[in-house]
Amino acid sequence: MQTCYRLLAIAAIALGACNQGEKQAAATEDSTAIRAINETSFTRHLQVLAADSLEGRKPFTPGEDRTIRYLQEQFRQLGLQPGNGDSYLQEVPMVEITSVPAGPLVFKGEKGTLSLSYLDDYVATTRRVTPKVQLSNSEVIFAGYGIVAPEYNWNDYAGLDVKGKTVLVMVNDPGFVDSTIFKGKTMTYYGRWTYKYEEAARQGAAGIIIIHDTAPASYPWSVVRGGWSGAKLYLQTADNDMSRAAMEGWITLDAAKELFRLAGVPDTLMQQAHKPGFKPVPLKVGASLAINNKIKKSTSHNVLAVWPGAGKAGEYIIYSAHWDHLGIGEPVKGDSIYNGAADNATGTAALLEIADAFTKLKERPARSILFIALTGEEQGLLGSEYYATHPVYPLDSTVADLNMDVLNTYGRTTDITIVGRGQSELDDYAERAAAKQGRTISPEENPSGGHFFRSDHFNFAKVGVPALYAGSGTHSLEHDSDWAKLKIETYGRTRYHAPADEFDDTWELSGMVEDTRLLFDIGLTLSNESSFPKWKEGSEFKAVQEKQ
Repeated sequence: MQTCYRLLAIAAIALGACNQGEKQAAATEDSTAIRAINETSFTRHLQVLAADSLEGRKPFTPGEDRTIRYLQEQFRQLGLQPGNGDSYLQEVPMVEITSVPAGPLVFKGEKGTLSLSYLDDYVATTRRVTPKVQLSNSEVIFAGYGIVAPEYNWNDYAGLDVKGKTVLVMVNDPGFVDSTIFKGKTMTYYGRWTYKYEEAARQGAAGIIIIHDTAPASYPWSVVRGGWSGAKLYLQTADNDMSRAAMEGWITLDAAKELFRLAGVPDTLMQQAHKPGFKPVPLKVGASLAINNKIKKSTSHNVLAVWPGAGKAGEYIIYSAHWDHLGIGEPVKGDSIYNGAADNATGTAALLEIADAFTKLKERPARSILFIALTGEEQGLLGSEYYATHPVYPLDSTVADLNMDVLNTYGRTTDITIVGRGQSELDDYAERAAAKQGRTISPEENPSGGHFFRSDHFNFAKVGVPALYAGSGTHSLEHDSDWAKLKIETYGRTRYHAPADEFDDTWELSGMVEDTRLLFDIGLTLSNESSFPKWKEGSEFKAVQEKQ
């Protein structure tokens, strides 16, 4: 396009300088505020947050200290108030457990023994805060998906006693294979590995092993290998997590097939488990493994800053992004620093950009805006879980959470994606904000990946707070229809949770800027309303909000 023009929505004026080939839509009436979100300041924050000097921003490391110091100083310079009394920090008590298997994972049956190699064939950890855990010839039972879902008339544990035993289960849920059950290709929480570990513990299992398969998991074995080796962090609990299964692990698909052969059963059992009414199958083999632990209890930190509202200061809109990443880990091509530039220096930088924009408004919003940089997301959404269960501000006065995680690094798009679309009325706000920019909402490219349950907004949803997670668009403004999709796929295959996720000065940040401006517009709209957005019919979180 050779001309730049205005989108007249809610009397908004065109914002920013127009370049040839660019259509810039107005997100607010205040051009000074919207221009505060720009490529120059984004780049400055990204270069700091993704630098090697922050050592991958892992909690309990010098990288945490440097990261939260930077965030506090940025909020202070912007004039935001401390979000937790007179402090910008909320302490999050965690325990760090470095689990090291003492040797191979061994399965023994009547037909012989199968010995699996750590990292290549299996990973295993424990959440139990104890120096050592051990499985000794624990009976292995294949329990399908390991799901108990009454609303879908599905119970893989029906009539099964797994106390002291080890369950072997598949990743994802049955809808991945049969679109007529569960939510079809859209993964439910029952498909997440976190749920499967939780359910196994409720059933009293001594061990739980998930069979990895790249397509239904939505990530390769290298992600499991990197994420489940080395130290893991958990929230501290009163029982030191002794109620959890002693061993929580994964095995590769090839290893699972070898295990089925050892047990003398066909690996077509996995196909049978897709169907309703599947009955668990004892494999008549025993699992043995010892895990030695190094334990460290300490405190990590959420970083909170607030921009008080004028008129309805006791009602809060949250912008969230996790500041942490994986730290220093297994070297890949000689690089051991997992910088997490896209994941999630981008979202953390956006948090600062939006905070800056709110301070540039001519008039304060009616409601208060709370910015939370969360810890421990990569360890299992720990910082958001802690805030949701220990809120600084009342949950029934919290309007919404707008979460940012892995933003667009490949230029402007004609669309934006809503992860878990259909959950709440925040979708409608996103559609209106996108329309102001001349853009549309697209469905998730990979709803079977369960991304709605894989970032911090999920913990706000669990306590009834409407939560929005906007993903990057998939239709490039400048390139052909496959450009953006290829960029997203390449990132997931080569850079996600890998040392290669580094800041790249060839990134095209215009899309990141536009998406962030859209989220700013949503929050600003919400901040000047009197109503609260609601969960939609059919959402599993609707009842929680209504109870509040």
